[in-house]
Amino acid sequence: MDTRTTRPTPSDREVDWNKNKVLLSKTDTKGTILYANEDFIDVSGYDEFELIGQPHNIIRHPDMPKVIFKFLWDSIKASKNIHVIIKNMSKTGRYYWVITDFKIIADSNGEIVGYFGTRKSVPEDIVVKFIEPLYKKLLHIEEASGMSASEEYLVGFLEERKKTYMEYIDHLIATGKDDKNKVSKGLFSGLFEKKDNPKK
Repeated sequence: MDTRTTRPTPSDREVDWNKNKVLLSKTDTKGTILYANEDFIDVSGYDEFELIGQPHNIIRHPDMPKVIFKFLWDSIKASKNIHVIIKNMSKTGRYYWVITDFKIIADSNGEIVGYFGTRKSVPEDIVVKFIEPLYKKLLHIEEASGMSASEEYLVGFLEERKKTYMEYIDHLIATGKDDKNKVSKGLFSGLFEKKDNPKK
């Protein structure tokens, strides 16, 4: 299969993977994959040569609403390290959910030269109860009325809970509940061991 021109057909089956693994990748400022660790490669189903030099959206699942990636890129282009829950698609078409922590890679002058992504599995109950229904609704809004409409919905959804997207994710991970209680900040960051931004 020519991965440069052909996308796999999505499957309703999940990738069978060791969810203790940490999936790592490095991209340039345009999202082109420069490096992926062995676990990232194994779970994606691609060979290393099929990934390196390709846009990161080679593993994007069509179930993902575009507004989540808009939020992602708006944040990292503003020099903000963020974390996002993402549904990815392997070469076989199977899916896998991950919590991804994106960190900025800067040169000695402070200029952004790339991004480093650290991924871990998402608790299944969090996905089924909260994330999947939200993302499906955002996707349906996008299909009917465009991304601006889905962005407005997401803003209203988060305003109702008095949280940012990242605070909302932190709260789900910490409590397993979707309510308006104050988020316990910092709990999500403990899922990731790596703290220093890699340098070019």
